[in-house]
Amino acid sequence: MSAAHYEKLFGNAAQAGVHHLPHGPIDKLLAGAQAAGCVVLHVDLAAARNKDEMLAAIARSLRFPEWFGHNWDALADSLLDMGWLPATGYVIILEHCDGIHGRAEADFVTLMEIFQEAATTWREDGVPFWCLVDMQADGIAWLPTVAQPD
Repeated sequence: MSAAHYEKLFGNAAQAGVHHLPHGPIDKLLAGAQAAGCVVLHVDLAAARNKDEMLAAIARSLRFPEWFGHNWDALADSLLDMGWLPATGYVIILEHCDGIHGRAEADFVTLMEIFQEAATTWREDGVPFWCLVDMQADGIAWLPTVAQPD
């Protein structure tokens, strides 16, 4: 795996969006994202059992302002205004998603849709916005996996 591959990939807003995190070591992926000027943020969802706990973990890890409203609209607004964390691009890794996906599938799918809408909006401004979803089970069929080097 090549950090240069990931640097090129994560620097490209046109390819950004919500993807499965590849299985295995991600050190080259992280190095490439940082080399592309992206802020890399990790959200551990292992303890999240419902929508409220999922939103709280996201707000804490993404360093949302105190006024964050802990609802879907507030999440969408906050993802589109990362003024408190300016960067060339963003790579958000949602870790340990199998549990919340199994406990609150509809809410988890809504979360994926909100992240995808944010990526689409950022893309229009030329800003790469990636959400990488860590799932060990079957995952979500409609989510692509991040492109691997040839």
